[in-house]
Amino acid sequence: MQRISKVELRHLYYFVAVAEELHFGRAARRLGMAQPPLSQQIRKLEEEMGAQLFQRNKRHVQLTEVGEVLLREARQTLIQAEQAIEATQKASRGEIGRLAIGFVGSATGEILPRLIRRFRERFPEVELLLREMTTAQQVRALRDGRIHVGLLRPPVNDKTLRVEVLHKEPLIAALPTDHPLATHEPFSLRDLEHESFIMFPRQLGAGLYDQVISLCQSAGFSPQVAQEAVQMQTILGLVAAGLGVSLVPASASYLRSAGVVYQDLSPTTKYINMAMAWHDAPIPTLLAFLQVARSCVEGRKRTKPGPDGTGLRSKAR
Repeated sequence: MQRISKVELRHLYYFVAVAEELHFGRAARRLGMAQPPLSQQIRKLEEEMGAQLFQRNKRHVQLTEVGEVLLREARQTLIQAEQAIEATQKASRGEIGRLAIGFVGSATGEILPRLIRRFRERFPEVELLLREMTTAQQVRALRDGRIHVGLLRPPVNDKTLRVEVLHKEPLIAALPTDHPLATHEPFSLRDLEHESFIMFPRQLGAGLYDQVISLCQSAGFSPQVAQEAVQMQTILGLVAAGLGVSLVPASASYLRSAGVVYQDLSPTTKYINMAMAWHDAPIPTLLAFLQVARSCVEGRKRTKPGPDGTGLRSKAR
C-alpha cells in the first residue's frame, strides 16, 4: 500500500520561496525566519519526498529536475489553497452562496425590487432564487426548508419562525377606470357598501383578508365577495375587467395595472404590515440579507418620511 505523504502547505511555501530565490538567505528573509530552520525544513521535505530537490554548493543553489516538477505543482497547489481559503472566508461573510426568497405579489411593487437591488450591490456573487408565494405557502416553505426568508403579510401562526415587520402601509381602493368614484378623491369606504368585492382567499393568508373584512364592518357593512384570486396582479386584472372593486395595500399602486384607478379613502384606513419571516439559523447569506433589509428600511425612513413615519409613499397613482 502506497504511503500517504505528510507534506504540509507550509513546507510548500518554504520550498517555493527557496526555488524562486535560489538562495537560502534571501528566501529566509522573504519568509521572515532564520536560515538554519529553513534549511532544516527543506531537508525534511526532501526526506518526505524521497528525492533531492536542490543541488547545493557553497556558491550556487539550483533546482533538480524533480525540483522543477514539484515547483510547478506546488505553485498550483498554493494558488488553489489560497482560493479555497478566500472562498471559505467569503462564504462565512455571506458573500457567496445561495439564498431562496419567498414573496407575496404586492411586495413586487416597491419593497422587493429595492431590497434585491441593494443586496446585489453589496453581495453580487450570491445566487438569488426568487419565488412568488402566498403567506401560507411561504410559512410551509420556510418550515420545509425550501426558502430561507419570506416577505409576507402577518399574522404568522408559527412560533418556530422569527417575524420582523419591515413597514406598514394603508389600504387603498382599486377601482375600474370607468367607475363613478374613480374621479372622486378621497371618498368614504361606506360609499363601496353596495359594490362587489374581489378578495384574497383567507386560507392562503389571513392578514389582508381579515383587515378588509374588519374595515368594512367598522364602516357598517359586510362586503359582498364576488370573486377570489390568489395573485395581486390577478385581483387587479379582475378589477380592470369590471368584475368588482378591491381594497389593496398602497404598494400595489406601483404595479400600474391598465384599467385600474387607485384612490385613497377618507378617513385613512387601517395600516397593513409587510414583514420578513425566517428560521433562526447560522446561514451567512440569510444573515447578510436580514442586515441589508434592516438598513434599507431605515434608510427609507430617513429619506422619504410618510404620514405614518414609515417612509412608505401612501398616495395612490
